[in-house]
Order: sequence, then C-alpha cells, then structure tokens
Amino acid sequence: MCETAPSEDRENTMATPAPDTEPAAAREPEAPTPARGGAEGDAPRTGTGDSSIKEHERWQRFAGGEDPPETHRPGRWRALGRALRRAARSEWTLAGLCSVLLALAMTWPLAQHLTDRIPHDTGDPLLLTYILGWVGHALRENPAGIWDTNSFWPLDDAYLFTDTLMGYAPAALLITSPTSALVVYNVLYIGTFALAFLGAYALLRQLGARVAGSAVAAAAFAYAPWKLGQAGHLQVLSSGGIVLALAMLARGHGYSLRGGFKPERQRPGWILAGWLTALWQFSIGAGLGIPFVYLLLGIGVVVGLHWLAKRPRLRWQTLAANGVGGSVFTLGVLWIADKHAVVARAYPEALRDVEYISWFSPTWQSFIIAPEESRVWGAAHEAARTELTWAPEQALLVGFTLVALAVAGLIWSCWTGWQRVWLALGGALVFAVAMGPNFLDDGSWAWALLYEYAPGWDAIRTPGRLAIYLTLILAALAAGTLTRIADEADDMAHRARVDKRLKVKAPRRVHALLFLPIGLVLWEGLTVAPYVEVPEAPVDMSALEGPVLFLPAGGGDTRVQYWSIDGFPEVANGVAAFTPDEQAGIRSMSMGFPSEDAIASLRGAGIETVVVLPGSLPGSDWAGLDTEAEPFGVEVERTDTALIYDLNAD
Repeated sequence: MCETAPSEDRENTMATPAPDTEPAAAREPEAPTPARGGAEGDAPRTGTGDSSIKEHERWQRFAGGEDPPETHRPGRWRALGRALRRAARSEWTLAGLCSVLLALAMTWPLAQHLTDRIPHDTGDPLLLTYILGWVGHALRENPAGIWDTNSFWPLDDAYLFTDTLMGYAPAALLITSPTSALVVYNVLYIGTFALAFLGAYALLRQLGARVAGSAVAAAAFAYAPWKLGQAGHLQVLSSGGIVLALAMLARGHGYSLRGGFKPERQRPGWILAGWLTALWQFSIGAGLGIPFVYLLLGIGVVVGLHWLAKRPRLRWQTLAANGVGGSVFTLGVLWIADKHAVVARAYPEALRDVEYISWFSPTWQSFIIAPEESRVWGAAHEAARTELTWAPEQALLVGFTLVALAVAGLIWSCWTGWQRVWLALGGALVFAVAMGPNFLDDGSWAWALLYEYAPGWDAIRTPGRLAIYLTLILAALAAGTLTRIADEADDMAHRARVDKRLKVKAPRRVHALLFLPIGLVLWEGLTVAPYVEVPEAPVDMSALEGPVLFLPAGGGDTRVQYWSIDGFPEVANGVAAFTPDEQAGIRSMSMGFPSEDAIASLRGAGIETVVVLPGSLPGSDWAGLDTEAEPFGVEVERTDTALIYDLNAD
C-alpha cells in the first residue's frame, strides 16, 4: 500500500513557508471527508489580508514545483476530465480500491469458486445462505409473510429464530436459485472484510491518524486472528457498518481526537447518513446490533454532558439531522426488537441462563489464544484450546502485532495523555464485559449488570464477540503510535531544511516504511480454513409435496434449508440459535421410522412426505433403518441418493 493522503498530507519535500519552531503535529490536517478526498479548511478570511494570502499561495505553488494555474476557464469536457482524474487519484478512491483488492487476496481462491464453494463448512454458512434466499423470495412474493419461513414448519416467526440479515435485502433480491444464493453469500462474505477495512480506515482518519497508521490499524481490525474462527458467521463478520457509522457521525459533528470539536466543520448530511448506516448495521443481526445500540447510547450521554458543560455552538441543521436520523434509528430498532420480543415470549426455550452463557464465554487467556483456523498460530495454540469449553467462541486472539503497537501507543502516541487513559479504560471495560460470567465474581460487576437490567442483553449468548470493540480500541492506540512516528519524521525534516521559508516533510520513502507493520498484521490474519464444496440436493425439492421431513434430522438440517431455496417447499427441518419444543417433538415422533407408530404419529402431526438420505444414516439415530421396508399404506420412491415416502398415498 502506498501513501494516499490528500495533498496537504503527502510527503512533499517543499511546501509553504513556516516558522522554524512550528511542530509537525500542528501542521497535520484533520482527516478528509470521504466525499471530497481532502480535509476542509477553516472558513476563508476576508479583508485586507486577501492579497497576502494569494501571494502566499502563489509562492507555495512555485516552491512545490507546480504549474501555474490557467487564466482562462476550461471547457465543459475538459473540466469533467479533470474532475474524473482528481476522483481517480483521491485518497478515498484508492482506499476503496485497496480494501477490495486486499479482501480478494485474503479470501483467495473463493472468488474463483463463487458458484460451488462456501467458506469454512456446510453448517452455519448454508443456514445464512438460506436466510438470504428466504428474504429475497419473501420480498418478491409476500413481504408481509417474511416472518414465517418455509422451514421449521408449522412454527410461526421462524425467520426471527436467528440473525435476520435484513440489511442485505437488496442483494437478497438477486437470489432466484440455490446457486445464485451461493454467489450472493460469497460476494457478501468477501465484502464484509472490504467494508471493515474501509470503515475502520475512515474512522481513524477522521479521528486524526495519518495514512499509514490508519491503514495498518484498519487491517488489524478487519483481519484480526479471532475472526478466523468466526468465518462461518457472516453476521459477526459484518462489522464494517459499526465503524463506518461512527466515522460519519464524527465527521458530521466536526469532531476529531486531534482537532477537537470545530463548529465550522459540522455537516448535517453526514450525521443523517451515520444514523441510517447504524440502523442498517442493526438490521443485519441483533447479536452485534444490541451492543452497538448501547455504545451509541453511551456516546450520546457523554456528548450531552459535554454540551451542558461547555455549550459549544451547534447549527440548527445539526440538531435537525440528529433529530430526524436519531428518530428513524430508534423507531427501526424498536420495531425489530419488538419482533424478537414476540419470539422470546412465544418460545421460552429460546432464553439462555447464566450457566449456558458461561459455557461460551471466554476465559482470562482467551484473548491470546488463536483459533484452529489460524495459519500462523493455530497449531501452536492447540494445547491451550483444549482447556476451553467451546473453543470456536473462546479463542479470541486480537493479534500480537496489534497488541505490541497498542502497548507502545499507551506510552508514545499522537493522542493526548487523557485520550489514551480513556481508551485504556474503555478497553478494560470491554474486556470485562466480553468475559461474561467468567469475569470476577461471576461477572457481577460488569456483564451481569447488563444481563439483569439492560433490555435485550439477555439474548446475547456469546459475549466474546464483543472482541470487535476491543480490537477497535487497540487499533486506535496502534494508529496513534504510527502517526506519532510520522509526525516526528516530518518535524525532523522540517527542522533540517535549508531554505527557512519552506515547510518540509520527510521523503515519501520514509513514510512508506510505516506501512511495513501491515505485512505482519495480514500474516497473522491468514487462514487454513477450507472453502468446501456445497452438496447438491439429492431430490427435486420443488417437486416435493409438503410438509416434508428429512431424515436424519438435526445438525445437517442446514443443508435441507439451503436445498429448499429451490421452490421453498414446507419442511419441518431447521437449525437456529435454539431448538423449539415443537420441532423436538416432531423429531421424537420420527424415531423408529418407518414403524407403524412413527408413521401414524407423523401423519397426525401433518407431515405429508418423509425423505430419507441413506448416505447420512451411519452413526445417526436412524442408523438401523430398514431401507427395503414397504410400510402398509405408504408409497416409496427409491433413487440413488434418497428414499421418498409419501405418507398419504392413495
């Protein structure tokens, strides 16, 4: 990656005159806006100083080796060409391109197998692919019926049994078959890494970090080793909206860590975009959405108290944008939360007790233990993972490179001392809450307070996923370290200049060295997890007469749900965050199938067709099933891959 800052952040060797004592940090501009590719300056000054300002600008162009500006107005096409060239060279175009290329490289060769492979395994990824397919189907055919899926027959509101991925509805509308669903899922999977990188980069630039520091920290956030264990959870990887919304809100309010609050930089449009992005993030899934809502609430309280104490000047457009955006966000969150509350009341078995959550919660050592999918540390940490009760959710290594840079950032950084203290305290708080009941005194001073008194928090079964925020805080500290180094390099070059009228920065090759840690960060983010081939449906799903029950039923039901995208027949199978009692009852009825009692019970429950997959029987509860039996009153169709029982054959 190369230094892509706007002109005032580039490592030019000659620039404007400056006093010999001017510190480098003071010359660093505030982060640019993504829409314009450069930092906005203060309001222009007027009066008798205008001529001296123009002379100063002419000297700057001359000293920097720039061509003199044209005196005539360029034609329309020429102006358009210049605008396109500027856009192509802008920091944000290059940052977006780098984020996409990096995501393709880090997930390679998935881009070559969009139609027949899926990341990690055929468990949760196929479930989430099915959810995307159902969203697209329901929105096209019957939007009001989106809550009652074809799986988990005959239960209501099955769409809300797990994270809904509703934010991906525009992409889901492109799904018309199992293959297209696979393509959409894989593209979104790659896109989550690109958006996480770009969003974190935008946030850190807005806070005031330099380009190299922001790039390294953004890579650490997007490709943290603990995410390798979450490769099967698209809703967990979809964290880019969190950092992007924070960047937009900070930009809209004219705030950065280095520059503080600047009233003249308020941009109501960015505020509104930030609130809408936050709502989009919440609509992907409540697992990450609920903590994000409380984070925004906490930031709102702090900002409100600061306003009461300092009374900074706010434009009425800023207040209006917050009022409209905040209201839309609140109403959207309450609407989705109310739907989930209905499920919680209708299915008490969905609630998780403390013992259950403790099983999935990390331990004190979890944040330095890598998941088995880590190419670099997975094998080395195998013994440590054996001590964990559920390693996939407890191996939460944030990256040793990131930790080293963050620790250095606590001591030596571009952020002020108090800012570093607050970042450290925020990291400690996240660490405590993320440990759930496994923190001190069963988490009674951290997680337990939220579990008992914060609405919706009891729905989170995996507190360790809050490592997202710990990673972000460490990334901010790491960016502060590298930014301080860049500032010091510029300051040394400026003090050593020959012509005291010039403002000098360190050569580009010096700043390029600050990108070197990104290699270590990405090295730690490499995976050994496979991209597995997706099995084809053993039967023509669209031709089945539902309701259908596939045997064996259980963990393999994600394949059945994925296959059912072809026609969406009603199936009693399904996998979610919990097992509904009624579904467990149907599974119990099927024990002993095709005995007369099992057939009678399934008929009574309303099952029309039973499909047995012989290749999945060994080791299952149906291992002893007689595949040659001809039950009385049941028509059996045998194929090479399945046995299809019509329970109500005439």
